[in-house]
Amino acid sequence: MKLVYDVNEKPVMSKTIVFALQQMIAIMAATLLVPMLVTSFGLEADPAAALFGAGIGTLVYIFFTKKKSPVFLGSSFTFLGAYAASIGQNFGYLGIILGVLFAGLVYVVIGLIIKAVGSGWVNKLMPAVIIGPIVALIGLSLSGTATGWMATNGGDNYSLITIIVGAITFFAIVIASVKGSANVKLIPFIVGIGAGYVCALVITLIGMAGNTESLQILSFDAFTSAFVPFSVSSIVKVPDFFFIKAIQEKGWMTLSAADVGSIALIYVPIGVVELAQHIADHKNLGNIINKDLITDPGLDKTLFGDGVGSIVGSFFGGAANTTYGESIGCVAITGNASIITIIFASFGCMILSFFTPFVALINSIPKCVMGGACVALYGFIAVSGLQMLRKVDLNNSKNLFIVSSILVTGIGGLTLEFGFNEMTQGPILTVTALAVALIFGILTNLIVNNGKLVADSSETGDSSQSKPAPRNNSKKGNHHK
Repeated sequence: MKLVYDVNEKPVMSKTIVFALQQMIAIMAATLLVPMLVTSFGLEADPAAALFGAGIGTLVYIFFTKKKSPVFLGSSFTFLGAYAASIGQNFGYLGIILGVLFAGLVYVVIGLIIKAVGSGWVNKLMPAVIIGPIVALIGLSLSGTATGWMATNGGDNYSLITIIVGAITFFAIVIASVKGSANVKLIPFIVGIGAGYVCALVITLIGMAGNTESLQILSFDAFTSAFVPFSVSSIVKVPDFFFIKAIQEKGWMTLSAADVGSIALIYVPIGVVELAQHIADHKNLGNIINKDLITDPGLDKTLFGDGVGSIVGSFFGGAANTTYGESIGCVAITGNASIITIIFASFGCMILSFFTPFVALINSIPKCVMGGACVALYGFIAVSGLQMLRKVDLNNSKNLFIVSSILVTGIGGLTLEFGFNEMTQGPILTVTALAVALIFGILTNLIVNNGKLVADSSETGDSSQSKPAPRNNSKKGNHHK
């Protein structure tokens, strides 16, 4: 796509700060939600510490990728089941830090293997006919979160009012992005989320005046907990870093070798499963910024950055980090791929995590407002995946079977569950629908191509587009080889 700012370009300082704020707003809602969910499992996690962890984890990632991959790392939802399992078995704060360490080391080990053997196999294993629908599936699988937030505002009760607020947010983003001035087109999410927040605030004030609970869609609890009673911590507060909690808990005195082994069994498989999304995210981002990130800086570098960044982020914030679709969507919609923006956003998250009013403001954004913004963010992820299929001939039954197997198993939510954890009353290991869809796609690709890995030639679907068609029609079935 055509970029307004390329990866190495540097907007003026004033614009960079605004662009960084937009990236921060795009990723914050989900990043702050993960520690809240961890707290609900019975282990106290500070959202501000997770915000700091995401910022420093992103800086680690940028270092390893040599400032060539403009994406923010935020708290990963994939590990929630692992958090619940380790908390349920009383492994405490240290258990989570060790678990993410094991998962991150999986990325590092795979990265070392790729550094030794090369990454050329990735394009053969995951050509456009596979990676396109996988990327589309990432966006589509997140769509339920966006619409759910709009319909219920993150609660249980359906509300037309919150849907309207979410819709106002979305349409404000659309208008700013399509109809706005050159500068406004670069900050559509600030405009949209700002419009949605003001709308939610007005409706809430009307609801409070009329004592109508259904209209009170913006909660002031975040401000109340921050400023009542008022103290120095109401302005500036050191986040409750996870490693400090682990030290205070003295977890190393209670964890046995068997416990450490159990933690590894919980977290290591997740690191393996997440590899599929890691590759898909970087293929998608590379397609957006017109660069092959699998080759340069290289899949080994992105894996090192993601793995080590996740370890460092968890050490401070307690949550494993991952490349965020919201960040990729923000790059796609604004056309701003400047790595300086991501660097400023990283430092911004780290600095602002110490400022209580800012964290309170972000926590107060209604879920219906973020849901409206995510309709655009997740939608662009799905569309960018579909764009990868433009050169794939879907009239060819080989390609049709590959794409259909991925979309149906993925959207249908087919998972693989192994074992039973008595503590959580759930499986010990769950292979996500995205990973299962990828497995189906790869196996289908092997079956239709007689066991051979077909690289980018599958993008055309018909070699006659690049060379003369074979005279013998009986060979049509083999033109992909």
